[in-house]
Amino acid sequence: MQKILALLCLSLFFSCGNETTDKLIVKGNIKGLKKGTVYLKKAQDTILITVDSLVINGSSSFELQSDIKEPEVYFLDLDKNDNEDSRISFFASKGITEINTTLKNFVYDASIKGCKQQDVLNTYRNMITKFNNKNLELIKENLEAYKANDSSLISLSEKKHRSLEKRKYLYTVNYAVTNKDNEVAPYLALTELYDANIKLLDTVNNSLTPSIKTSIYGKELQAFIDKIKANKQ
Repeated sequence: MQKILALLCLSLFFSCGNETTDKLIVKGNIKGLKKGTVYLKKAQDTILITVDSLVINGSSSFELQSDIKEPEVYFLDLDKNDNEDSRISFFASKGITEINTTLKNFVYDASIKGCKQQDVLNTYRNMITKFNNKNLELIKENLEAYKANDSSLISLSEKKHRSLEKRKYLYTVNYAVTNKDNEVAPYLALTELYDANIKLLDTVNNSLTPSIKTSIYGKELQAFIDKIKANKQ
């Protein structure tokens, strides 16, 4: 009898495990949140659709689920009942993704742990934050130059800005090529290089491994490049 119960428990354990691995499970905590609604969303035909939601009333913890076929970007939306929506984007895959953040700084305080694609995206975002901070410094420098009506300083600050933008583009290209076997590569090309020189987009696209070329963002990148080239003919 004990053996039968043990086998039954073991069977149930593996059965539940298989169910969870076939889905995306997003769970975490929003420190300071007492009341609101959390939404799990994804892009479909250029619009965001809600795949799961949870009304928060007292507890700041949440758990949301979605069917998922391959790694792609999802969004965690928060409606705080104050007419202000907040949104966190993250790479998702089958299994558990943990998102912990705060009500005060919902997007900027977000700590995301999940699939390998998110790890790659986290590293990229950490570096891009440095570029963005430097850009803010240059904007301030440029405003001060205009206030002083100093043409030489204005020219210098604008030159620095162009140089920073070029470095940011090149860093993104290099990072994507380095991670050519990861779905993040074509995603970065689409979201960070969409207005860059077509040669940079081609560089990323031509480096992608066969499996990434046939992924969601791999196919979207190819279609995007094809459209740009067709419009130039």
